[in-house]
Amino acid sequence: MSAATDHGAPVRISRFPHLKQDFSASLVVFLVALPLCVGVAVASGVPAELGLVTGIVGGIVTGLLRGSSLQVSGPAAGLTVLVYEAVREFGLPALGVIVLATGVLQLAMGALRLGRWFRAISISVVEGMLAGIGLVLIAGQLYSMADGKAPESGLEKIAGLPGTLADAVGDADASASLLLGAGTIAVLVLWKRLPAKARTVPGPLAAVGLATLAALLLDLPVATVEVQGLLGSLQPPPLSAFGDLADVGLLGTIVAFTLIASAESLFSAAAVDRLHDGPRTEYDKELMAQGAGNTICGILGALPMTAVIVRSAANVQAGARTKTSRVLHGVWLLLFAALLPGALAYIPVPALAGILVHAGGKLVPVRTIAGLWREHRGEALVLVVTAVSIVAVSMFEGVLIGLALAVVKTAWEASHLKLEIVDKGAGPVQAHLSGNATFLRLPKILDSLEALPQDRPVVVDLSGLHHLDHACRTALETWAERHSAVGTEPVKVTEPVKVTQRVTTG
Repeated sequence: MSAATDHGAPVRISRFPHLKQDFSASLVVFLVALPLCVGVAVASGVPAELGLVTGIVGGIVTGLLRGSSLQVSGPAAGLTVLVYEAVREFGLPALGVIVLATGVLQLAMGALRLGRWFRAISISVVEGMLAGIGLVLIAGQLYSMADGKAPESGLEKIAGLPGTLADAVGDADASASLLLGAGTIAVLVLWKRLPAKARTVPGPLAAVGLATLAALLLDLPVATVEVQGLLGSLQPPPLSAFGDLADVGLLGTIVAFTLIASAESLFSAAAVDRLHDGPRTEYDKELMAQGAGNTICGILGALPMTAVIVRSAANVQAGARTKTSRVLHGVWLLLFAALLPGALAYIPVPALAGILVHAGGKLVPVRTIAGLWREHRGEALVLVVTAVSIVAVSMFEGVLIGLALAVVKTAWEASHLKLEIVDKGAGPVQAHLSGNATFLRLPKILDSLEALPQDRPVVVDLSGLHHLDHACRTALETWAERHSAVGTEPVKVTEPVKVTQRVTTG
């Protein structure tokens, strides 16, 4: 395509005007994604290459689709615990079925324009979910750092940590593993404080690279990643695995995958939109893009994908302007997996565990909890209960408990009621109600009214009520009949003001 200048000379207009910025950003995102893809796969109990497969699909397939132009998708630390539990309970062949069904459900929800409704989920529930995942992730990966085997339940993981760490100190091999993991975390924490020129290498890559170098030079007795090769690691689900869809437990796991992956992706999209001034996210299309990616990941038997805020933020901060950067990052992952798969065998497992302990720590919003406790204690309670429930019970039940508590909290706050009694010593007693009178506040209303003197006339003013439900109206009528039955002047009731608004359409 060409255009003419004022002098008539043609000027070629590039189809990719931002290719230079997108190319450099894609390299940064690739270097951030590589250790995270491998680390999430190892922590999930699946071959390391499957994490790369999900990263490749997230970059090339989801990256090409419309939705959020600068958001980057791939395997996420937030789903590690759920994937590990699913593989342990149903087996690796069933993982493909779960991820495939998750993708199909996401496609359906996007087609039905349900993406925007995920923004209605209480942010406290989402943050509590991530905090619970973070706590379980930290506890489980500390065992890997100490060259130990983690218990199955969240509570057992936390309870057994002190003994495991104490045993590691007295064992030479376990101590070497623990120190290497701790060193990885230290590099990640301190990396942000280094000069800008040093930070051109992403922190996760630098931490894993230094740990790998230390393990090789010092000949440390630590476990390394097992390599199977890209094609050898693919686990397409056999037809027999689809028979497991009749299992109620498997269906519950699919629902959990769908809700958590969708919520995490769309909340990440909202966060990424705040980082740049480009096109805003189209939520329904983004949900369909995630669904398409998960459908392909399921067919390949790979890990589930979500949008990942760490990679997305790195993409924006590196100067990406279009979706070309995220597609190219997927190409670089594919080239690495195809040409250099043997390099994975040198990566120490405790270094990857350290990466995920650091990632899990960032999922626990300590500052947010402190701020909520000062200003909105109900929201803080929902967050903490959701997190504790996930640790104590399981992911799916913990999220359901959090959602139920959020609904109860909202209902309680919506039923705010003020009851004022005015008794001047002579004449009728005045009872003024304002706000929302619902069954949740019924005990308070009846206790106050039944405490009024039986030998005095009463006027109940309901004009300040915005809402009076059937249960409250029936209870007030019953109380008024009882109060008037003892010979006292009948209770007078001022009804709520009803405002009728006529709506005309042209």
